[in-house]
Amino acid sequence: MKSKNAIEVRNVTKKFRIYRDKGQTLKEKTLFRNRRSYNERTVLDHVSFEITKGEAVGLIGHNGCGKSTILKLLAQIMYPDSGTVEMHGRVSSLIELGAGFHPDLSGRENIYINASIFGLTKKEIARRMGDIIEFSELEAFIDYPVRTYSSGMYMRLAFAVAMNVDADILLIDEILAVGDAGFQAKCMRKLREIKGNGTTIVIVSHSAGQIEQICKNTIWVNDGKVQEIGLSAVVLEHYLDDMGAQHKDMTDVSEETTKGNEIQKEITRQEETSSDMISLTEAAKQRKKTKIQSVSLVQNGKKTAKIKCGESVDIEIEYVAEKKELDQPLVGLKLFRNDGVVCYGTNTQREGIHKLQLCEKGKIICRIEKMNLIAGEYWIDVALRNSDMMPLDYAEKGCIFEVYTTVDEIGFVRLDHKWMVR
Repeated sequence: MKSKNAIEVRNVTKKFRIYRDKGQTLKEKTLFRNRRSYNERTVLDHVSFEITKGEAVGLIGHNGCGKSTILKLLAQIMYPDSGTVEMHGRVSSLIELGAGFHPDLSGRENIYINASIFGLTKKEIARRMGDIIEFSELEAFIDYPVRTYSSGMYMRLAFAVAMNVDADILLIDEILAVGDAGFQAKCMRKLREIKGNGTTIVIVSHSAGQIEQICKNTIWVNDGKVQEIGLSAVVLEHYLDDMGAQHKDMTDVSEETTKGNEIQKEITRQEETSSDMISLTEAAKQRKKTKIQSVSLVQNGKKTAKIKCGESVDIEIEYVAEKKELDQPLVGLKLFRNDGVVCYGTNTQREGIHKLQLCEKGKIICRIEKMNLIAGEYWIDVALRNSDMMPLDYAEKGCIFEVYTTVDEIGFVRLDHKWMVR
């Protein structure tokens, strides 16, 4: 009976040896000759999951949690110490782009070498050669030695090969930032096309937006174990909450140290924001024609920078847009307290709004029925992406406002409540 699963991982454990210095002098080497020369680190601890054929699944987790190791086990670059990994179908991997490329051979010759690693015959490669070259956008350089290529050109070529081998299973590790914004958009379109053709896809990424766009389900790996498996929107929310909690713990510690750590704190906040929302690339800044013109709080038809806790308020986002960039855009916002703590964040995709219709000029309004923030100063970041998840514009501190209240409370949110005695 044929398996319905493309990937089956059963009780997999993987350990790495961390070798220690045996000593530099003859005396040290003699004294410690019987000392164990390495420590063992368990990277994966009894990991199990299944992925059905045609399914796209995300792999998320903190750096060093084991997600890239899982991908290498799936690609058979390495093997488990115990447990089993079963792959049903031809595998193409985008793990180490350009592995196997020879620097002195031309781009065309390296296509033959790299594609043959994926199992294609010479005739199959020749038949796909035109598509690979066209996708890479390297027509003018394809017969030059790859040692003359820039790192971006090198990655483009490797990506183009891996995406055109008609694999049953595609493994991707943090490489969706290949090339400029236009090429990234093309890569995302190609992924959706491959997914639509029934290819099983496994993506490792720190970008919640990328995973949510491509993957219905997500596996969260934490300290070498599967923390959670489920719908991407649910798992990503739990993962981001966990990241936020850890970040707050680190912030609490840093506040007791030097002033210089405040700089690192701001950098961390910006990195955290860009992973879930949108960080605007330099390329996007240079080419952007879709712009967030202003972000305002509006009450009773008037703009305001001061609101009472619990009142209704509209967040109005004025924009101008390039017509061709308006196909199913994503709008996101994050609300920060004045010390950088994230109070709330959402976007239209998370809320299942996939067909937002925008004009070339207008307003996007997000109505907050009850702004239940306690007294203090806050700001709002707003972001726009196109349907390919490429950044269009990002308004950092687009709107700064104050919340006031008549009740002395602590924290940053007021919960609707009443006191009772029974």
